[in-house]
Amino acid sequence: MLEELSIEGLGVIERASARFHPGFTALTGETGAGKTMIVTSLHLLSGARADASRVRSGDTKATVEGRFRLASSESTADQPVTDPVVGEILEASGAEVDEDGTVIAIRSVGADGRSRAHLGGRSVPVGVMGRLTNHLLTIHGQNDQLRLMKPEHQRAALDAFAGSSATTAIEAYRAARDEWITVLDDLDARRTDERELAQEADRLRFGVDEISAVDPQPGEDEDLAATIRRLTDLESIRTAGSQSHELVAGDEGSVIDGLGQVRSILESSGDDSLRALLPRVGEALTVITDVGDELSGFLADLPADAEELDKMLTRQADLKALVRKYAPDIDGVIAWRDTARARLAEIDDPQQSIEELEAAAAAARDKVTEAASKLRRRRRTAAKSMATKVSSELGGLAMGDAALSVDVGIEAAADDDRLAIELDGVRAHAGASGVDSVEFALLAHKGATPLPIARSASGGELSRLMLAMEVVLAAPTSGSVMVFDEVDAGVGGRAAVEIGRRLARLASAHQVIVVTHLPQVAAFADNHLVIGKTSGSGKNRPHKSTVRTLDRDERVAELARMLAGLGDSDTGRAHAEELLATAEAERGPASDG
Repeated sequence: MLEELSIEGLGVIERASARFHPGFTALTGETGAGKTMIVTSLHLLSGARADASRVRSGDTKATVEGRFRLASSESTADQPVTDPVVGEILEASGAEVDEDGTVIAIRSVGADGRSRAHLGGRSVPVGVMGRLTNHLLTIHGQNDQLRLMKPEHQRAALDAFAGSSATTAIEAYRAARDEWITVLDDLDARRTDERELAQEADRLRFGVDEISAVDPQPGEDEDLAATIRRLTDLESIRTAGSQSHELVAGDEGSVIDGLGQVRSILESSGDDSLRALLPRVGEALTVITDVGDELSGFLADLPADAEELDKMLTRQADLKALVRKYAPDIDGVIAWRDTARARLAEIDDPQQSIEELEAAAAAARDKVTEAASKLRRRRRTAAKSMATKVSSELGGLAMGDAALSVDVGIEAAADDDRLAIELDGVRAHAGASGVDSVEFALLAHKGATPLPIARSASGGELSRLMLAMEVVLAAPTSGSVMVFDEVDAGVGGRAAVEIGRRLARLASAHQVIVVTHLPQVAAFADNHLVIGKTSGSGKNRPHKSTVRTLDRDERVAELARMLAGLGDSDTGRAHAEELLATAEAERGPASDG
């Protein structure tokens, strides 16, 4: 529950604070006193967009501080937070719970538009604080009435009424839908891949065939380039090789013949020193003989004419063409071919065929259809019960024989909808919340044609319809804070009394805070706060607003003022006393606040 609220520099409020209690609290005051700033401050704590124009004239910032009790009054900071959502937010943000089991949320908005948020003594993003306070607070105002006209909010209201049965069905449906979407995505990707893989395979096969036709050998490009360089001047190379071979190993006067003669002379000599040279002469003869053999082989390998060079140049051109397309050198070209062959083997052996995925998608779609059908049945059952209960509440809110109709239709699928299923003979769109379209309609009287509330309900009727729904929806749960901003707008008389009664009933399970201008509503409150105003000093300082808790006598005076501006007159006080006594008799003894 909300225990305290402090406001500084917001709208017409310079500085004000108020304590709130369990049950029904009414906020009243003269027009322009700043009643709506209370609701605005709670919106800020709930993470609403910061509006610099809300900062009080002359102030540098507006600050709102709220203290929320997270558990029972006996709880302490040492005891764990029982609400898992609240516990998760507090733990993730590092916020601390005070010793009395409360947590403080602070939101400031600067005149320059900058916003700051603190939760449990820690600076946090506004969205984090909003997650916590939105979980604890439900704020209803004219914007909420407008949202009630939207189909998605009507569907959410129906699901809230259906409770756990709808929640379970929605979770099962969404799990099946997520699985279906995953399979469809895989199928789409596989179909796209099939085209892309076919194109890739064509490119790879062309490259492999082109390289294999040339059949390059490792290092061939370098060897061929060296050979071609030699052959560009074939005759001069041949002449140099021939002359060198003739000198080394020719028939007459060659180096080999000379060394042979030297060896013979040394062998025939009787001098030991000369014979000691024989090994070295033998080594020289061996080396020269090897040189002669290499020169002979070199000359034998030289092409006989220019045609051989032309063949080598043609081969070199083929290798260069491969290098330009596939890799920096022939070794890289060979490596590319080997990699391409391995990739082709992968492409030709897919892990899962399109046919298998199509079968999986059909099975997943059937699961979605079954889950959507179950969810639809639960919604249609809940719709009848909800319509009956809300209609009963409307009768008590002075709306005569008016009744609510809750129609659960089917959202049709477009022709190209990939998430289309067949349900009840209709091609339906499987949206995130099911296939159902929910519409609230109002019957003015028995036998009347139901008309969508967006076209048939007035502002006052929307207010009462929303309150009737809240009374019905809030019945199974308790513990949250419900804030109503002039939910009684556009109503009066007996309808106002009935609104007061239902707010009091709602307060038996929730903390209810209501901004109202109707004394019939305020009389049913357990606690009564009045927003007052005083004139500001100086032309640049607007008036100041104050928040004050009223005792019973003060409540009588305030109700008299609200009745018709009768103030402290005997007649006004008598009417106010009668109204308050009647309300107290219905709801039991009032709290002194």
